[in-house]
Amino acid sequence: MLPLSVGFNLDALSPSVYSGPRGSYFGYSVEFYTPEAETPSVLIGAPKANTTQPNITEGGAVYTCPWGRNSSECWQIPFDTTGNRLFVNETAAEMVRFNKSESLELNNTELLEFKSHQWFGATIRSHNSTILACAPRYKWRTTSELSQREPVGSCFLSIHNFSSIVEFAPCRSGQHTPMWKGYCQGSFSADMSESGRVVLGGPGSFFWQGQLVTARIEDIVKSEFSPNFIQYVEGQMETTHSHTSNDYSYLGFSVAIGEFTGDQVEDYVTGVPRGMKTIGYVTILNGTNLKSVFNFTGEQMTSYFGYSVAVADINGDGLEDVLVGAPMLMEREVGGRLQELGRVYVYLQMSRLQFSPAQNLTGTFTYGRFGTAIAVLGDLDQDGYNDVAVGAPYAGDDARGMVYIYNGHEGGLSLKASQLLLGLWPASGGIASFGFTVRGATDLDGNGYPDVIVGAFGVDRAVVYRARPIVSASASLKLTPAVFNPEEKRCTLNGTQVSCINVSFCLTASGKHIPDSIGLRVQLGLDTLKVKGAVRRVLFLDTQQPGFQATVNIGNGQGEVCHHLEIYLREESEFRDKLSLIRVELGLSLDPQTPVDEHGLRPILSFSTARHLQQQAQIQLDCGEDNVCVPDLHLSVSGDRDTVYLGDRNELALSFEAWNVGEGGAYEAELCVTVPPEADYSGIVHNKSLVQLSCTYENQTVVCDLGNPMKPGTNLSGGLRFTVHQLNDQRKSIQFELQIRSKNLNNSHSETVAHRLTVAVSADVNFHGVSIQDKINLPIPNWRPSKRPITEEDVGPPLQHVFVLLNNGPSSIGLSTLQISFPSSFQGSPLLYPMAYTVTGATVNCTPSSHFNPRQLKMQTLSTKTPPTPPPSPEHSIRRREAPRDPLRAWKTLSCQQVDCQWLTCQVGLLERGKSVVLTLHTRIWAETFLQRENHPYVLQCNASYTVHSLPYAILPLSYPQGSIQVLTSVLWGKLESSHGVPLWIIILAVLIGLLLLALLIFILYKIDFFKPVSMPYGTAMETAELKPPATSEA
Repeated sequence: MLPLSVGFNLDALSPSVYSGPRGSYFGYSVEFYTPEAETPSVLIGAPKANTTQPNITEGGAVYTCPWGRNSSECWQIPFDTTGNRLFVNETAAEMVRFNKSESLELNNTELLEFKSHQWFGATIRSHNSTILACAPRYKWRTTSELSQREPVGSCFLSIHNFSSIVEFAPCRSGQHTPMWKGYCQGSFSADMSESGRVVLGGPGSFFWQGQLVTARIEDIVKSEFSPNFIQYVEGQMETTHSHTSNDYSYLGFSVAIGEFTGDQVEDYVTGVPRGMKTIGYVTILNGTNLKSVFNFTGEQMTSYFGYSVAVADINGDGLEDVLVGAPMLMEREVGGRLQELGRVYVYLQMSRLQFSPAQNLTGTFTYGRFGTAIAVLGDLDQDGYNDVAVGAPYAGDDARGMVYIYNGHEGGLSLKASQLLLGLWPASGGIASFGFTVRGATDLDGNGYPDVIVGAFGVDRAVVYRARPIVSASASLKLTPAVFNPEEKRCTLNGTQVSCINVSFCLTASGKHIPDSIGLRVQLGLDTLKVKGAVRRVLFLDTQQPGFQATVNIGNGQGEVCHHLEIYLREESEFRDKLSLIRVELGLSLDPQTPVDEHGLRPILSFSTARHLQQQAQIQLDCGEDNVCVPDLHLSVSGDRDTVYLGDRNELALSFEAWNVGEGGAYEAELCVTVPPEADYSGIVHNKSLVQLSCTYENQTVVCDLGNPMKPGTNLSGGLRFTVHQLNDQRKSIQFELQIRSKNLNNSHSETVAHRLTVAVSADVNFHGVSIQDKINLPIPNWRPSKRPITEEDVGPPLQHVFVLLNNGPSSIGLSTLQISFPSSFQGSPLLYPMAYTVTGATVNCTPSSHFNPRQLKMQTLSTKTPPTPPPSPEHSIRRREAPRDPLRAWKTLSCQQVDCQWLTCQVGLLERGKSVVLTLHTRIWAETFLQRENHPYVLQCNASYTVHSLPYAILPLSYPQGSIQVLTSVLWGKLESSHGVPLWIIILAVLIGLLLLALLIFILYKIDFFKPVSMPYGTAMETAELKPPATSEA
């Protein structure tokens, strides 16, 4: 996968990608190599690569990749082909020879150096035909009597395009041990100056205080080595140790070269990321004596301020500026949590060693390590200012790595990146570290624009991005006139006069190394403030479309090219908006079909070119010379109710009156009603006296059209219907807010009018009861009392009472009590015997005052019908006993005031609107008690009451419902038709005897011929005479 570029003129469509051996860290360092009169190439370090050096494992290498658009071939540069050198200590002489095995020991020989895993190629710098390649982990055996390995670091210099290669290892000295230079790691950072000096950073010297070493290249070439390979370079300068409080500061962690003191001697900028108690600082060292002349201090501990440094004239004032990276800086997000983003500080030099406060560039991805690499790119966009790249090797989606490109300008660096280079090697295959190292400021392909190299050592890749030629274009847009007058129609459209104006645009283009003719694509849009799908009020006269596009060819630097078009205003009946401005927009872009140049690159439009222009026109209104209408809108509102109830539908009608008393019309005037979330819009009120509105409802807002314009003096009345059916008890009131709004710029709306509704709770309770047997007739046919009743039928006839508690709403009932009382006994004589009760409906918990069915009688299936019972004995209907005076005989109504009663108390739970509780009380008349008082009628009185204690709302009702009822049952007396019953056998016998007698009678009558017919004459004389024929006579 190739990295992708988003932004400006670095070409990501066809980058050159170089690959190295897998796992070699190919791309850990990168550099351009441009020797005179030679083909330029790319240098790529692979510090874990294997070489042909004998007995060396992963010594590291530097690859050269000759530049070619279609070439990605690379090969190792043979800086060092030898293995580890030996130190031979004899009596009078010392000699050095090459070993055949790293473990070889012959006589008193010892290994002098250890090149395996030395990371050669971790640092690369070049200038013209000179290359500096270093191994910061190179170790050697010290000159002490005890054999020790110390990572002093070492470099090789290639002079005059590899005509000579020399070693430079300033930390390989007699000052061994960590106290001195034993852990120097010289060349951890490095740079080369234009004057021919090499500067190395060694952050491990002096207990990791760190140091800087610098020497002229020509002096390094002429230097000599002692027999134990300690190098002596004439004129070499280096920093020394300081107070122990500076231990572990890491001076030399990064290094750059610039001129700051005005003495024309190059000075050195070096990072000290753990200095000042890990806050970090960057110091400028005087080039003549390596004394510090200025410090930049970090702002946060452990941010690694100074991890990277760069020097360049950013703002073009001739003074060099300093850039410092702090890739581990943390910043608090909105929630207060710290997140590591990284930061780059830009210090502009205002005068010699006087710097402005830092401009901050902050990373955008957590743990992206923004600021790990800073590279000066040269003038990428050819605007006269140097541009800068900042690497964030673990930023982006899936930590793929990113490189940010920032353009320089007179005020410093742009705070917004003009381009992003995105790594596309997924982290699933290993972290690519794209952007760990970046180099620029060199034109590889000779097109006049500097190119950029980005390393991605995690996937053993390096990518070259070439800069595309830049076209600097400009455009202008003009409307003449800027007002549409609907009364002035000077253009013709299909034979109809229309109002129109002129649109003109002019273009110029120029650039370096671009074609002689440049195609610019122009796109014009009319009335662009209108959302997609809305009616565009103006169109192009030629096409009747709201858009126009064309490609205009312009000569490079040959002046302005202009075009003119006519646009017209639609008829007023085709649109509503007459007030808002009509925006005309121009979009400018480079023709995508522009041919590539001789280097295979297609030009790109300058980042600073304005790609969007706009002008505005308006419609002439009848609002005076200034074309400004000022209405004066008023609104009044009333409703048909001011209280709504929880649980109810709560239909509401709002009536309003709207009027305009201003001097100007209100354009696109609308009545806007903000509907509370508890309500919904139902429609308009239909009434002949009210205006018939056109309304829409969306997002709890009703919008009704009041006219376009709503002219001065207009008075409108209307009505809207709502339902308030989603109430809750968290708000004691709700309100509708109404306002007239228009699109006028001045005095565009009325005051907001609110209609407030009080939220209340109320429950209408319906409570009634009934006796299923409204009267009981005594005595009971075919029934006799039992001294020891076993079943409930032995007691007497059934008596059932049914009570219904119904909530008619609108609100629910939370808790209520239902209480039933009924006559149970008098002076020990039972009246009503309680059998059972049943409850249906809501959650109910009932508690009787005494047990039901205390005699444990056998119960029949609960029914409202009286089952047949055996006949009573005769004495109950005919015998009359004399009794002593009985108080019960004196009462006709048996209520709880005269006799003992039993109570049933029920707690009723939540009862919603329309729900009910049905309680059925099953009792038996204790018939014996009443038969003892023969022919004395009674009325049994059952009392029932209910009380509502609470409603399940935070809002309290004005009062709680309660009530009571009485249910009466009459006990009546009648006479029996017979006191004896006829046995069945007598009835059968009587029927048989009757049938026998009937058969005997029939037999006797048969014997006496009773059934034989009697012979009679044909008829009487009269009848005979009548049957004879009449007599005749002849004359």
